[in-house]
Amino acid sequence: MGILLSIIKTSLSDFDRNKLRTFLTSLGILIGVSSVILLVSLGVGLKNYITEQFENLGSNILIAMPGQIFGGDRQMTGGNFSGITFTEKDYLAIAKVSGIKAVAPAYVKTVSVSFEGKTEIGSYYGTTAEIFPMRNLEAGYGQIFSAGDVEKRKKIIVVGPKIAEKLFGNMGSFVGKTVKIEDQGFKVSGILKSKGGGGFGGPDFDSFLYVPYKSSPKINQEKKFSVINFQADSETVIDTVKESVTALLERSYDEEDFSVIEQTQIQETVTSIFAILNGVLVAIAAISLIVGGIGIMNIMYITVTERIREIGIRRAMGATRRNILSQFLFEAVFLSFIGGSFGLIVSLVIVFIGSRYFPLAIDLMSVVVALTVSTTIGVVFGVLPARKAALLSPVEAIRYE
Repeated sequence: MGILLSIIKTSLSDFDRNKLRTFLTSLGILIGVSSVILLVSLGVGLKNYITEQFENLGSNILIAMPGQIFGGDRQMTGGNFSGITFTEKDYLAIAKVSGIKAVAPAYVKTVSVSFEGKTEIGSYYGTTAEIFPMRNLEAGYGQIFSAGDVEKRKKIIVVGPKIAEKLFGNMGSFVGKTVKIEDQGFKVSGILKSKGGGGFGGPDFDSFLYVPYKSSPKINQEKKFSVINFQADSETVIDTVKESVTALLERSYDEEDFSVIEQTQIQETVTSIFAILNGVLVAIAAISLIVGGIGIMNIMYITVTERIREIGIRRAMGATRRNILSQFLFEAVFLSFIGGSFGLIVSLVIVFIGSRYFPLAIDLMSVVVALTVSTTIGVVFGVLPARKAALLSPVEAIRYE
């Protein structure tokens, strides 16, 4: 214990004499550790954000889309889109499939929407009333349209909050007003509450213009649909429902002309893409830890050279090679640990502040790994300088000028 205390005291004394050098030596490790932790935090935060975004858009959701979206290994292919569109007959047939809770087809088209001389670009979403409960969409102002409104071909529209804010500003007072889409007037029935999202692969339901699909024959004369959304009764029947709908559509289309995908497949694909990108960035950031370790090794060599006479005197007074090796190895590890600790503190502060603006979340395992790696770097890059000090001859060291 006495030897350990002596080593610690001597090391702290040397660090105190060379404060600036100690700081600069630890800086490389600090930057490396904070970079790794921050990038892992960003990756974890994005994963949580994506998961939350998809969960907010309904559970047990499946989507029938044109083209082959996923290959046999459930990986996204590259978009082998066939250009087919679904019919009202397809929608009604899917609605009769056992195990399906709700069906909401959609005809999607980019349109210009205008109000009192102001025009914005939005996504026309010709659909049924089932889309709202299926996607957990609620009216913030006014009300959503009903199944009866669809059948009665009412010229009404439910506006997403993003485009509503651009058009109206004070959104609540514009319920009941009329907007025009391709020279057709639609009365604003309601404005939705914000769902957020719209990034990282998720649909931006806040920017859609929801119209009963039977109410705009000029826009969608043939009652065609770009996609058909449907919701299984429970998670346990998703596979069965998927197989049934696939078999149903294969009666009208070739297998490669369409895909029936689970919403979770999109979520998993987007998450895996970000995980790969984040892993590459973390690997790049980890290089700075190696650079920091090399910096520690260089400084420790300089320290050994500066303290050769001290080493000689200590050896002459009875210090063993093991004592000298432990001394300099401890200093290298201490420098690395200090850098890692301050890197952790910097990371926590940045995550605490940045989480208000970006999806950041601290991962405990990344903290443990980063500190372990930084300490290990101190050992690895401190061994050679420490060994050099330990192997010095006491007589030659005392004579060193």
